[in-house]
Amino acid sequence: MGHITSRNHYDNLVARLNRFPQGAPPSETLYKLLSVLFSEEEAQFVAVLPVQAFTAVIASKRSGKTIEECEALLEGLASRAILLDWVKDDVSYYILPPPMAGWIEFSMMRIRDDIDQHSLGQLLHQYMNVEEDFVRELFFGSDTKIVRAFVNEEALDSGSSEVLEIMDYERATNVITTSEHIGIGVCYCRHKMEHVGKDCGAPKEICMTFGNTADSLIRAGFARRVEKEECLNLLDVAYSQNLVQIGENSQNSVAFICNCCGCCCEALLAAKKFGTSTTIATTNFLPAVDHDLCTLCQACVSICPMEALSLVKDKIVLDVDMCLGCGVCVRNCSFEALKLVPKESRTITPVSSAHRIVLMAIDKNMLGDLMFDNSSLASHRIMASFVNVILSLPPAKQLLANQQIRSKYLARMIEKI
Repeated sequence: MGHITSRNHYDNLVARLNRFPQGAPPSETLYKLLSVLFSEEEAQFVAVLPVQAFTAVIASKRSGKTIEECEALLEGLASRAILLDWVKDDVSYYILPPPMAGWIEFSMMRIRDDIDQHSLGQLLHQYMNVEEDFVRELFFGSDTKIVRAFVNEEALDSGSSEVLEIMDYERATNVITTSEHIGIGVCYCRHKMEHVGKDCGAPKEICMTFGNTADSLIRAGFARRVEKEECLNLLDVAYSQNLVQIGENSQNSVAFICNCCGCCCEALLAAKKFGTSTTIATTNFLPAVDHDLCTLCQACVSICPMEALSLVKDKIVLDVDMCLGCGVCVRNCSFEALKLVPKESRTITPVSSAHRIVLMAIDKNMLGDLMFDNSSLASHRIMASFVNVILSLPPAKQLLANQQIRSKYLARMIEKI
């Protein structure tokens, strides 16, 4: 485990992490985590990196190091999946992803011997599952959720005579078949739980990443490149194991889909811990019970990953506030007594990850920090503060609360940020 000799470097790194809408609340456990994953030199270096994508030239200007020194540091960080990297027009770009799904999750997505993963797993369990600050901020800090549930596609036709409308972006199969790069890694949640003796028997090598994120993780050795057919087969395995598909909350260029169990998954555990499914953007469906067909076998009760179904006075009852609309219960009803029905109003899904980040920044009065993210410049600090104050005023708040503006016009605005 790393040993901190200069706390100031890690203080600066924590401050940098929290300039992004999805941050990491400080605690002694977080500092221990950072000392495992970042050397002091790396902590000092990453603390001055931009929030948005950057090159070695930009990193050099921010850090005062030579371009060659920056290239070495950036390549080392990318090789450990702390940074994501890609090449465009023969220029290498880098970005520091958020903690989740990002560098915290990536750290456990392969079996590795360059760090003490057993100690790391225990620290992560302490920070994520015992302490509450990070999980509360992660899932309740914004009305815009970082992850969404995908409907179990096999459940859409089960026990239903009606054709249910489902958009392409709501289908995990569509994410898979339209992705240029697909990587499969070890499930972070179950791997972490393994190191505290609480993992279940669900498959571990089933975590799916896509696009540039997958390509970066594959090149770093944190994911295995697969073709679409193998990924679709793994989705069938996940269905057969009654795992829930939880992925990035965006319509386009989804970066990841996790296949989650109710006993290890960070998001599902948080939902059950706090008694609400609002930790996750749920699907546009709910299960409906046909009590004339129901035999009260309670297979649905035992299989629901959210414990949203229960037997009450000789009837199966749904707790709507806990339901993801995933359809796992429908697939497991042998008597066709359950079917998926559309919700009265559809859940709005951000167009892209950038759109989602902007929405989260607005929710947290941090949009100015995204627009002017060089905190070393007084002009940027002043402008960021000015924008955040303006957007926190009642008229702006009311305007930005309008769903049409949040979903349509902001999608255009972020293209210029």
